[in-house]
Amino acid sequence: MTSTTHARALAPTHARRATESLDTSTSTWATAHAQRVAITDALAIAIAVGLAYAVRFPLDGQAYVSGEFSPSYLAVSVILFLAWFTVLTMGRTRDRRLMGAGPAEYSRLFEVTWHLFAGVAVVAFLFRMEIGRGYLGIAAPLGLALLLTSRAAWRRLLQRHRDAGLDQCPVLVIGPWHKAATLIEDFHRNPRAGYRVVGVCLPDTVGPMVKDIDGVPVLGTHTEAAEIAKRHRVAAVAVTGSDAMTGDAVRRLGWDLEGTGIDLALTLALTDVAGPRVLMQPVNGLPLMYVDAPQFRGSKYVVKSLFDWVGAAAITALISPVLLVLALLVKTTSRGPVFYAQERIGKDGRTFRMLKFRSMQVGAHDRLAEVLAAEGVDSVGAFYKPKNDPRVTRIGRVLRRYSLDELPQLLNVLRGDMSLVGPRPQIAAEVATYDRAAHRRLLVKPGLTGLWQVSGRSNLDPRAAMRLDVSYVENWTLFGDVLILVRTARAMVAGDGAR
Repeated sequence: MTSTTHARALAPTHARRATESLDTSTSTWATAHAQRVAITDALAIAIAVGLAYAVRFPLDGQAYVSGEFSPSYLAVSVILFLAWFTVLTMGRTRDRRLMGAGPAEYSRLFEVTWHLFAGVAVVAFLFRMEIGRGYLGIAAPLGLALLLTSRAAWRRLLQRHRDAGLDQCPVLVIGPWHKAATLIEDFHRNPRAGYRVVGVCLPDTVGPMVKDIDGVPVLGTHTEAAEIAKRHRVAAVAVTGSDAMTGDAVRRLGWDLEGTGIDLALTLALTDVAGPRVLMQPVNGLPLMYVDAPQFRGSKYVVKSLFDWVGAAAITALISPVLLVLALLVKTTSRGPVFYAQERIGKDGRTFRMLKFRSMQVGAHDRLAEVLAAEGVDSVGAFYKPKNDPRVTRIGRVLRRYSLDELPQLLNVLRGDMSLVGPRPQIAAEVATYDRAAHRRLLVKPGLTGLWQVSGRSNLDPRAAMRLDVSYVENWTLFGDVLILVRTARAMVAGDGAR
């Protein structure tokens, strides 16, 4: 570290002046977005609490809580509104780093709301208050639903802006060129995450030979990173592994960035490990990250099986008229059976017959070699689907575009062969190509939908799709399943990435 940066690390007043000069576009859009979200959060809570009160009690404000301590329900409603909005703020649910992509924002909303109402139950017990279950039973789920809906609407707006190159956070990457290149690729793979790498700082042992990495300019060395970050007004500095970036160097970098509003992000070599499996425990000032082994049995899988069966039964009953209409369309528009059953590989390598609405002509399998030859493909690989398959019927193209041909797999879920959410089941020829990582897909039941389907479906390359499936297998949560089902419904309506 240079004497100049060391001096700045010891000068908080200088850092404050630097902060005042960093009125970046990032803070402008992030603040405006957070303010808009806060307004709709307040409206969502007010509607939920107000409707719960209006449905359960007279509007004259004369209803009181039963028990030794009995405030009016009007006062309870006002306090609940203020407490709910406060915990959403203190829980950092409007943090710009959460908004735009990934389930973290929705998970944080659910967690904060759950903790709030658990706290309400504890307070009611301690003060011997008997708050009406019907009142809370309306306010909690309705408020959460409205919050999630408004956040989804804001997310779509933010994603449209980011698709146009707006509302992004400039990032400075620090690390050796090969790791910096990987990190740049990770940042730019999903523009909707909102990060744009504007420069790289390499270890000072590299020298001036490297001018750019994947089109991103090299702006200096790691010892100059803090000054470069301030000069280019970045939102975050991301540090990836380097011998030069020792623990002491990273700590000093944090000092130099202190008070500037610039985030310091440290990347880990361990990828695709989600929060529920991670435990951080400092030992003598050294932060150790413990990673639990993934579990593939136990109580949470019993809950998942129950959720699958109840969910599949409810969905089947709800859409039964649609299923009947689709069956009639398949039967009357082409020769052959309504359903197509195919041997697929399920949990632990067991085979089962997966059902679909028939979307191809009879005898389509016998023409596979002909179709592959027309596309210049020798064999079927994992996730491969022909782009322009002449075997698909006219109604079959519509069914495939909106994934309606997959709906009969609800019967597979009810039969216990599949889950609502999981890796897509594949044929034996595809499973034969699996490496060790891909075989982990077979540790859980295959799903009617999954993480890769809602992340691009056929638009993803096989390696990325496989990585998403393995990540899901090892890190799934029930709330994550609910989010994937919601995203699936949206993807079906849009027809994104289907063939």
